[in-house]
Amino acid sequence: MKIIRVGVDLAKNVFQVHGVDSNEKVAWRRKLKRDEWLKVLLKNIEPGGEVGMEACGGAHHWARQLQAHGLVVKLIAPQFVKPYVKSNKNDANDAAAICEAMSRPHMRFVAVKSVEQQDIQAVHRIRAGLIDQRKAKANQIRGLTSEYGVTAPKELLHLRRAIPDWLEDAENGLSSRFRRLLAGLWHDLQVLDARVAELDQEIAQIAAADLMVQRLLKLRGVGPITATALVACVGNAHQFTNGRQMAASLGLTPKQNSSGGKERLLGISKRGDSYVRCLLIHGARAMIRFAKGKDDPLSRWVLRISATRHPNVAAVALANKTARIAWAMIKNGTEYQPALAAG
Repeated sequence: MKIIRVGVDLAKNVFQVHGVDSNEKVAWRRKLKRDEWLKVLLKNIEPGGEVGMEACGGAHHWARQLQAHGLVVKLIAPQFVKPYVKSNKNDANDAAAICEAMSRPHMRFVAVKSVEQQDIQAVHRIRAGLIDQRKAKANQIRGLTSEYGVTAPKELLHLRRAIPDWLEDAENGLSSRFRRLLAGLWHDLQVLDARVAELDQEIAQIAAADLMVQRLLKLRGVGPITATALVACVGNAHQFTNGRQMAASLGLTPKQNSSGGKERLLGISKRGDSYVRCLLIHGARAMIRFAKGKDDPLSRWVLRISATRHPNVAAVALANKTARIAWAMIKNGTEYQPALAAG
């Protein structure tokens, strides 16, 4: 009898599969090598059968491969698979848990990313990594120069201006050896600046060529970086029933801890993509800063919140609203309507 549903535990070189037949009986358990597992799977599963995997490294690639062969792919967040793991944790039990979890009628699944989405996501991840390296390099320079009694103001802009002056000033107490070392660090910092600028240009080109990104740029507090990151994260947004679901997936809704009929809401859940959430909140902070003196509905709405609540609460509320508006624009293909933004 052919298999109708298969759970796959992905790894680098060895994949564990767990399949059930139309009677929901275990019909297939096997450990397969990376270069053979897809061929063996296609021989054993019914056409149009379901294949489930955890949404981990490599999952979107294999999902596209399976979809190309006419199979239905369901990606599941690891935290939703964990409750179905029976007994000890191992590859076989993980594959069985995935197979069980994907059969649940109310299970939430992760949308399969396209190659274009992963390209944009790669640009953002590389850029974020370079910014972290640049921050570390700047802190290293500050730490080393402070031992010689040479300091610069906090912002990176001031450090860039100060280093050439330190290298030229012969009376600041820096030795010739340390000047050579500092010149090398200065070169490293300039290289990182150049790489970040290249990726900023890449993001600008992506934004100029993508119609949906162009629409999202009309949102308050959303620039090319936030708009492209949002599109890379949610795609066409059809996996969300409404805007609140999308905001919740980004961790912008309260975490609930209620029991016995007593409602207790905590801070935001901080689930999902922390990078996109951070961009939305920083954009909201910038929007609030420039909202004073404006009379549009959205500015009045957020200023009312910021007048009585903590600034972080106002920023998160605006980020939540931005995510909901973005969902409506992406899913329906509509333009931003400022008159409805504060509704």
